[in-house]
Parts: sequence; C-alpha cells; structure tokens
Amino acid sequence: MPDATTSPVGSKNENGGPGRRHDRPALIGFVVDAKSEEVIQDGLIDLTSDQVDIRRGGIRAAIAAMQKQATPKVMIVDVSGEEQPLSALGDLANVVEPDVCVLVVGDIDHVDFYREVTRNMGASEYLAKPLTRDSVARHFGHFMGGAGRATPGAPKGGRAVSITGVRGGVGATTIAVNLAWNFGVWMRRHTVLLDPDIHLGAAAFLLNIQPSVGLRMALEAPDRIDALLAERAAQPAAERLHVLASEEKMSVAANHAQGAAASLAEALRRRYNFIVADVPFAPVALYHDLLDLVDQRVLVMEPTLAAVRDTVRLLALPKGAAQDQRPIVVLNRVGLPGGLARRQVEDALKMKVDVAIPDLPRQVGQAATMGEPAMGKSVAFRSGIRELTALVAGVQMIEAGSDPKDRAAATGKRQRIRLRRSAA
Repeated sequence: MPDATTSPVGSKNENGGPGRRHDRPALIGFVVDAKSEEVIQDGLIDLTSDQVDIRRGGIRAAIAAMQKQATPKVMIVDVSGEEQPLSALGDLANVVEPDVCVLVVGDIDHVDFYREVTRNMGASEYLAKPLTRDSVARHFGHFMGGAGRATPGAPKGGRAVSITGVRGGVGATTIAVNLAWNFGVWMRRHTVLLDPDIHLGAAAFLLNIQPSVGLRMALEAPDRIDALLAERAAQPAAERLHVLASEEKMSVAANHAQGAAASLAEALRRRYNFIVADVPFAPVALYHDLLDLVDQRVLVMEPTLAAVRDTVRLLALPKGAAQDQRPIVVLNRVGLPGGLARRQVEDALKMKVDVAIPDLPRQVGQAATMGEPAMGKSVAFRSGIRELTALVAGVQMIEAGSDPKDRAAATGKRQRIRLRRSAA
C-alpha cells in the first residue's frame, strides 16, 4: 500500500476498479428479535464469503454503536417498535459514512412507508416482518457485495460547505477550523476540513497538523482520485475529523487540472458526512469551481467599511447549482476597537447578519498558538460556531457530555439528513 504521506490516489483492485478501504466491516446487522436474527443469518449465509455479524438490538443500538466504530459497507437495521422510525433513520444517517448501504426491516407493512424509506430516506431496501429466508435472500442478497442500487434523485452523499473571507485577515480560516471541529469532534460526524490553498493555507497549522503532499498530487491528477483519498492524503486531527491540506514551497506552481474540484468533491462526499472547505476568493479556477460545487456558501466579514463593500459584492455572485439559498453571512469580531457597530453593518448591508461572533483576540490568539480550536477557549465563540452549525447543516445537536447550559440552549429546526445509496 502506498505511503499515506506521498500518494493521494487509490490503488486499483484486480478487476481494475477503485481500491476499497479494508478497515470497514462487510456487514453488521441490528435486529430486535431472535426469530428475525435467525432468518437473516440463514438467508444470507450462502450469499457472502464475509462474516454475517447480526447483533441483538434495534436502530437505537445501531446509532449508539456507529458513534464509536467504523461504518460497515452494508448495515441491516430493525425499526420495529420505534415510535418515529423515519426520524431514527435520519439520526442514523448522521453517524455513518455516506456511502453505507442500509437495509431496513420493520413491522410496518404499507407501501407508503416502503416508498418513504427507500425513496426519500435513501435506504437500499425495506422488508416488512415476518421475514422468510427466501425473502431475505431475494431482496437483500444483491447488496452483499456492498453495492446499492443507483437511483435517479438519490441523495448525493455528504454535505459540503465553503467558508470564505470577504477579504484577508477577517478570521475565515478560524471559523472553518472550528466549524469542522464541531462537526467531527463534538458532534461525532465523519468530517473533512479541506484547505485548497497549497501555498498559504493555515487550516492544518491551526490544528497543529502536518500537511501532506497528497492534496497537490490529487489536484494535478483528478482522474486518479477515488474514495481512498481520505485515508492516503488527509491527516487525522481526531477520530472523525481529517484535514486535507498541503504546504508547498512558494516556487512550486499550482498546476490544478481541469475538473479537479469536481473529482475531489465527489470522492469526499462518498467518505464524509460533512466537507468544510476553507476557500479564499481569488482569481483561481479551482476556488471558483469549489464555490459553485458546495451546497452552502458562508461569507465571513469583520465590522469595517471595506468588509461591508466586499460582502455586498460577493453576495451578488450567481449561486451554484446545488445552492438553494443565499450565502450565510458571519459577522466576526463584533466589538472590534474602531470598528462599526452590528447595527451599522446591517444598515449598510440592508440585511441582518446570520451569525455574530464577538472580538476575542486573547482567546483566539491563544488557541492558534497552541494549535487548538478556539471554541474550547470561549463559551461565546463556541455559541457562535454552534449557531453557524445549525444554519449550514439544518440540524441543532449537542454532543453527549456537553455543558448543561449548552444543552438547555439547544434550539432550532431539526432537518433529516438522508442516507446515501452507494453506486451499483
């Protein structure tokens, strides 16, 4: 296997297809009753050479397990007895990798429920109880190789968000780093922090991560990018947070190939629930492509007239194909000495800012010096990041073990995050 620090590209298997990760179990099932467990074991035993790991417990047990271990290629979950099975499937989608093939069993025998699970939720198949060995083999057997059915309109995998400073020095990289940390560490979602600036990017530096050359190599040869990119080029900052960045000499040219952004985004979406990209606004085709490809843009500004002017100009840019709403505006460093008041900024923009974060030079500076996230140093900063999290992900969640005050403050609309069907 090529060295992780030097090769971003995936190996090819003997059939010529993209290499696959070997740390993921082939199949794990969570079933609530002994009879169904026995039937599933019998129905699948002759259809796969891999171990059929069926555990006792329903979808809540699956959610708890997936918060602590690698996502299998195929997962069977039992929603029997669950008061809100669709909501539970949405919770499961938050803690598994986007390309997992999910097979659902339950006690609801209705065509509308089947359509909701397989079409809107993105599960690969649904079987109503009572199960038979024949029905399990016939309907689930096709997926034992880890391949789901490609379906028009199926969810496209992880959600991508870009963080862009309206001008240099406004704190966009700090916001990006902390947003990614919130997703990956505090919320335990599979997350990658992407810094496409291979010369001056500081995302890895702020987390005390040593960048690799993998990103540059991937951008130069996008036709070789596959789902193993994360394991070979991205560096782990935590169990569920990777950093994809390079730090090249100033004399090394950035030879970004055409289509590099699309290939990179596709590979990362298959691996991660959230992609946080620290994308500067500069006359670089790669940056423009990334801004068009993400699901949501975030603009970070400071309370100055120059930042207001540049924010207005960036808000006027055309939206990308996947972007349903205008960019989110984060007003950073509220209370900056000599800066504008929040009301003055909003009057100049002729709109309300979406998130406001106070000026915290001591806490943010200390965090940068130590290579730690600033949200661990300041409750006010953490509150702003969580408010931004709710806006970019459509979900408000507080991690287990967090401060009770943070739990009490958790409000907002909860939006279902769909499971993605893996390609056939």
